[in-house]
Amino acid sequence: MRRCLACSHTFDSDGWACPVCGAEPGNRQGFMAFAPELAAQSNGYDPQLFAQNAELEAKNFWFAGRNTLLQQVLRRYLPSAGDVLEIGCGTGFVLAMLRAQYPSANLWASDIFSEGLPFAAGRVPSAHVVQMDATALPFRDAFDLVGAFDVIEHIDDDRAALAEMTAALRPGGTLLLTVPQHPRLWSRMDEYAHHKRRYTSPELLAKLGEAGLRVRYATSFVSLLLPAMAWSRWRQAKQPPVVSGVDPDLQLGAATNASLSAVMAIERGLLAARLRLPVGGSLLAVAQKG
Repeated sequence: MRRCLACSHTFDSDGWACPVCGAEPGNRQGFMAFAPELAAQSNGYDPQLFAQNAELEAKNFWFAGRNTLLQQVLRRYLPSAGDVLEIGCGTGFVLAMLRAQYPSANLWASDIFSEGLPFAAGRVPSAHVVQMDATALPFRDAFDLVGAFDVIEHIDDDRAALAEMTAALRPGGTLLLTVPQHPRLWSRMDEYAHHKRRYTSPELLAKLGEAGLRVRYATSFVSLLLPAMAWSRWRQAKQPPVVSGVDPDLQLGAATNASLSAVMAIERGLLAARLRLPVGGSLLAVAQKG
C-alpha cells in the first residue's frame, strides 16, 4: 500500500497521485522526492563527499566486510524476498549487494540526500531510487525486507524512524539493521559522521520491541578489532577534530586494509557458526514484524 504524506490516506495504485487530496511527490535532480524540503538540509554534512566515498567504499575493509556479513545473515534468515526497501542507501554500495542477493526482487532505495542518488541508480539501474525522510515513509504493509545500515544513529527521533520502517513491512516481514555500538567509544569520528548516538545492545533491542518487532537474532560485530578500535578512539581524543574531507577511516594503506579484512573474515566465520558476539564496535539485529 502507498500512503499520501499530505493527508495520510493509504491507497493501492501504480501511480503516486493521492485519490483523496491529489498530492503527488516532487522531483529533485531527476529523482522522485517525498521530502524535497529536507534534501538540502545537510546538518553540517558535505553531500559532495558522496562522489569520493563511492570510489573508496569497495576497497575498504569495513564496508566490504559488512556487506559480506549482511549477505551471510540474509541467506540464513531471509533467503528470498519479493519487495525490498533500503533506507539511507547513500551511494548504493549495499544496494548492489541486495540486488545480487535478490536478483528478481522489486527493489526500492532511498536517502534524504539527493546527491548520492545518481551513484546508487548507476550501481543498480533496476532499483527504484527516491529521496525521502526515514521518519515519514510513503509505504504501508509493502515490503518483505526493510534494511537500514548505519542509518538510525544519524536520526534525532530514531523511534519514529523504526516505527515507520515497521509500518512499511508486511506482517511477518523482516527488518535488518546495523548501528555503531558502545557510547564510550564516542569520538571525533562520530562527530565527523554527524552521529546522534552510539547504542548499547539493551537500548537497541528495547527500541525494536517498542516499534512492534520481535528480535530473531542480534550480535555485535567488529569484535576482534575492538581493542584496536578503542585504542584508535583514545588517540583521536588527543587530536584536533576532523571538519572536512573524506572520512579518514576510508583512507587506509593496502597492507593495513588487507590485515583488517583478514580479521573480519575470521569473525564472520565465528558468526556463521551461529555464535553471538557479546561486544564489538557495531551491532546487527534481525527483527520480524509479528
